[in-house]
Amino acid sequence: MSTETQVLDTPLRNGVVTASRADGAVRRRRWPFSPWHLLLLPVSLLFLLPFVEMFLTSVEPASEINRFPPSFIPTQFTLSGYARLFADSDILHWLLNTVIVSASAIVSHLVLCSLAGYGFARLRFPGRTFGFLAILATIMIPSQLLMIPTYVMFARLHLVDHLGAAIVPWLASAFGIFLMRQFFLSLPAELEEAGMIDGCNRLQVFFRIVLPLARPALATLAIFTLLGSWNDLVWPLVAINNDHAFTLQLGLTNFQGSRRTDWSLLMAGNVVATLPLILLFLVAQKQFVATMASAGLKG
Repeated sequence: MSTETQVLDTPLRNGVVTASRADGAVRRRRWPFSPWHLLLLPVSLLFLLPFVEMFLTSVEPASEINRFPPSFIPTQFTLSGYARLFADSDILHWLLNTVIVSASAIVSHLVLCSLAGYGFARLRFPGRTFGFLAILATIMIPSQLLMIPTYVMFARLHLVDHLGAAIVPWLASAFGIFLMRQFFLSLPAELEEAGMIDGCNRLQVFFRIVLPLARPALATLAIFTLLGSWNDLVWPLVAINNDHAFTLQLGLTNFQGSRRTDWSLLMAGNVVATLPLILLFLVAQKQFVATMASAGLKG
């Protein structure tokens, strides 16, 4: 083929490619949504079904809850479960205790885990590798093995049956230290060196340069800490027997007995316990999705 023919064919080929791309874009614009939604919608409904059933059970009369076979949609609706929940229990006090525990856990995790993670990532000191591996090894220890020595230690510190027994275990975690260390290792050290050349000390570099760049990792750590501390049940069940120090999950166990369970009251309590997390997700949905995507890209 001659050079002249190639030159003449090139615009034609470009035109064909451009036209095909335009046709593909037009075909994509015919759909008001992504084709992936056809798959994601049934999956989302599958995950939403337990929450819908929980809410419907909370507004269902006790006679229909205990009926067999059970009905998915109740024939009658009542708010007696919620009325008894707020009248006969300390649900609001339990909710306040849970908020205190979760807020303390998030703040302490962000401060302590970020400091420890930065120290293991950037500072040079004897035993750094051994110390980090020792902390990381605690993740592999089953929590059941630590309950008895932890309970003995808390009893000697006079923290048993107090709200502090639920707060102290959430002050820091090996997972949080590991997460922050790995993120700090991904940051270029030249940024910190430039700050030190400008006259900043190590703490100033950490708070003014490193922490603003670590917002995705901090948000990820805050989300996991919130979910873990909010839904924690096993350790408060062991360490707290005082009704005044009950958390939300611990208080809800009072509605479930070995012989009889008040399902309307229990489901109403579960709705109250789940609703704050759902509202928080709806308010910060964009930040939550951006955080998860950023954490996935960093990993």
